[in-house]
Amino acid sequence: MSAPSTHQRTENKAITPSTYSLWFSDGNVVLQAGNVRFRVHWGVLAQNSSVFRDMQGLPRPTDQPSVKEFECPIIKLSDDPVDVKYLLNALYDPTFLAQKTLPFAAVSAFIRLGRKYGLKNILNLAVARVTAVCPATLQAHDALLNAGSWETIEWYNGIEFDMVTLLSENKISSALPCAYYRAVRRHSQKELFYGINKGDGTRVSLSQSDLRSCAIGQHTLFHKQFEPGYTLGWARKWEFTDCTSSAVCRSSRKKILKFCTEYYGIWALVGPKWFELKPSDVEFCVACGDHAEKSLAAGKKKIWKELPEIFDLPPWSELKNGL
Repeated sequence: MSAPSTHQRTENKAITPSTYSLWFSDGNVVLQAGNVRFRVHWGVLAQNSSVFRDMQGLPRPTDQPSVKEFECPIIKLSDDPVDVKYLLNALYDPTFLAQKTLPFAAVSAFIRLGRKYGLKNILNLAVARVTAVCPATLQAHDALLNAGSWETIEWYNGIEFDMVTLLSENKISSALPCAYYRAVRRHSQKELFYGINKGDGTRVSLSQSDLRSCAIGQHTLFHKQFEPGYTLGWARKWEFTDCTSSAVCRSSRKKILKFCTEYYGIWALVGPKWFELKPSDVEFCVACGDHAEKSLAAGKKKIWKELPEIFDLPPWSELKNGL
């Protein structure tokens, strides 16, 4: 006997109802994503989605399938059933969206399906979460590092790459410079090119376009951060003359420079507590310590202003979200 065709195998797969909370006995429409069905309500869909609202008003084709035992029309979706489940959870349970921290998979589902089906409120809430962790101002970036980098989205190994992909695919351009920076700050060049094991048996990697931006940006940032006028330029070339302990301060600058270059590290936007970078035996006189902090702060501002250009993006003023 010949093997069944791919089409036959797909058709023969069992259709499984969703979990009970998303299979309502009084539901009047069934959404089918893959081999999973969700029995829900036209009213809920139409109230939140312009696409389903328009779809509800269309005459039903005579050959449209239905769940005969419940006399419900079936709307077949091309989306991942996990994405659909997250979306319906948000529509039927307002507390789900109100959680302080959400899985990245849920946030990405809200953005993809929010755009596709015209779910404006859910889309805006999801975009607010990703722009909160990848802000468009240096002040917000510093505050984020001080408070906790992933307060609104659950962190996992590889999320930086998934975030870059989500933002690129959905044209959320204002968050891309920071997302690129976070990717190259945390991950090595080898990980950029070969991807990252997420710990769940899957591997995450960047698209060719995003890989190019990250690889070039990482290389540029590493060298630029040590140039005069940038974040750590003062460690290479000292221009102040009021030092009261020249031997100690000179030695300390050399130690910081060695510390920051040893592992090809990116320190261009180091957090407010920059002194945590220093080896334990580093000390500065009062004057040099003040000059170093002010020089670092000014250098960070310069890097931030140029961050989009470093990653081959338009200037900050031109980065709009195409939603």
